[in-house]
Amino acid sequence: MVDLTKKPFYLNEAQMNWVETTFASMSLDEKIGQMFILLKSVPGVDEERIQNVLNKTHQGGLRWQGGNAETVLQQNAAYQRNSRIPLLIAANCDDGGIGCVPEGTFVATAAECGAGKGTDNAYHVGLVAGREASAIGCNWMFNPVADIYKNWRNTIVNTRAFSSDPDKVLSNARAYIRGIKDANPNMACTAKHFPGDGVEELDQHLALGINNLSVEDWEDSFGKVYRGLIEDGLETIMVGHIALPEMSRQLRPGIKDEEILPATLAPELLTDLLREQIGFNGLIVTDATHMIGMSAVCPRSRALPKAIMAGCDMLLFANDPEEDMGFVKAAIENGDISQERLSDAIHRILGLKAHLMLCDSSAIQSDPDAIKQIGSAEHRAFSDQAARECITLVKDTRHYLPMDPAHMKRVFLVYCGSTPNSKAFRGDPVRKTVIEELERAGYEVDLCPNFFELEAENGVSLQNTLTMMQGMSRKQFSETHDFVLLVINVKGYAQENWVRLRWSHNHSIELPWYISELPTIAVSLNYTNHLVDLPQVHAFINAYSSEQNHIRAAIEKITGNSPFLGQAEDYVFCGRWETRL
Repeated sequence: MVDLTKKPFYLNEAQMNWVETTFASMSLDEKIGQMFILLKSVPGVDEERIQNVLNKTHQGGLRWQGGNAETVLQQNAAYQRNSRIPLLIAANCDDGGIGCVPEGTFVATAAECGAGKGTDNAYHVGLVAGREASAIGCNWMFNPVADIYKNWRNTIVNTRAFSSDPDKVLSNARAYIRGIKDANPNMACTAKHFPGDGVEELDQHLALGINNLSVEDWEDSFGKVYRGLIEDGLETIMVGHIALPEMSRQLRPGIKDEEILPATLAPELLTDLLREQIGFNGLIVTDATHMIGMSAVCPRSRALPKAIMAGCDMLLFANDPEEDMGFVKAAIENGDISQERLSDAIHRILGLKAHLMLCDSSAIQSDPDAIKQIGSAEHRAFSDQAARECITLVKDTRHYLPMDPAHMKRVFLVYCGSTPNSKAFRGDPVRKTVIEELERAGYEVDLCPNFFELEAENGVSLQNTLTMMQGMSRKQFSETHDFVLLVINVKGYAQENWVRLRWSHNHSIELPWYISELPTIAVSLNYTNHLVDLPQVHAFINAYSSEQNHIRAAIEKITGNSPFLGQAEDYVFCGRWETRL
């Protein structure tokens, strides 16, 4: 059984009494409900509906989807007001408060923080995330990301990892947590995604992840990060649907390949390694249970109980709450989930709630004025600072920069964005922002056509294809332009394992033929690994964000009015010699 008087709970006598009194008062259905973190996908405050949901599910945690700050605040307050046992309300804030609500502040990505000197920017990300999440009633942060970027092909981690260096990951994760705690001491932090993402190229939304490091290499990297954070008093760990085969083979000699499971279902990784060897006494939560890395391994009726039996205390999301809770209840009633394991999980959940002072009803009430700091000038200034300090000149091997608009004024702008996935597409607002910021800096912009933009503006027409394939003489092009700016804003999520640069049309004028005709500067507004698709570009910049302040800061650096201060790690060259030229 968990000792709630020890790290990371440190409960006093009154808090322990609350835990035990609450536990003793709970029905089996209430105990089962405590193990679920459910998603509210319809924004708004319908008190009767919320009350009915809570009476039916007895859920222990809440995540929401959509809604502005005021709506989410009122909604979260309604959930707390109507729940017999206080709720853990989780936020996912990789980049700052923007992870909470649309009005929240983007500060910096983890990769951006890692490119800067020191850990101040990671601290600011945590500070802003903690303040803005607390302002809408959250008490649990699903951060920091403790993954290590070891494989440049991995796009689910890319900008979410602080570094490829375990020491830098650990120092930045610690700074992030320090920011959270300075914003709100009664907010729990979560390191993710144990046993560690960033080694391979698959996304666990789509497939079982495999961390194929040897036991020694894992201990020197991911093990080092997790041991450090746990020693500091980390409250919770989110487990990824990621297998760690070499560790499983060492802990379970003779285990067959088909018996190797993601950590969410593997007792040797959660109980033997994380609990017993590393000594983690806090709460373990699964990553989203609908992800294919878990769903494709075994039927849901077995997977959910198996996760609890392996050592997970809480399950993130439900497919059908009544059915999912029924799967867990059946496993308890037939003895697959022991009474000891059930008691241990519920005590950790209640213990975390007591640790966060949720046993004191007055501590649950949000400060109504706190919402005013969401998107505040102070928070936006932290984002400006990150842009100044972290935007990175990866290479400029032909010394094109700076591009002073007083002498190099005429820019041919090529904008490569993600392929639209909806008929609702009516143009990319980021492209418009890039144009505005270039003109603000004094450039004259000649915009290269984009097939998706043409279709949105003109409708479906053969002329759109002809426009994309229509070039001009090289002489005319060189005489009417001074340089080319190729801006890349490509991103992907839970649809493909391999997110690469994709032009809007085949054989189009966008393709980088211009590299050998005029000085060409490429700027990525998101992923850091686009040199694999643009190896012949001689000047490349990682700006880390498509927010207007980051676009403006990148252009100021291109003009020479601001120095590049960020430092690139070796992975940006994608393991290829020609990307360095």
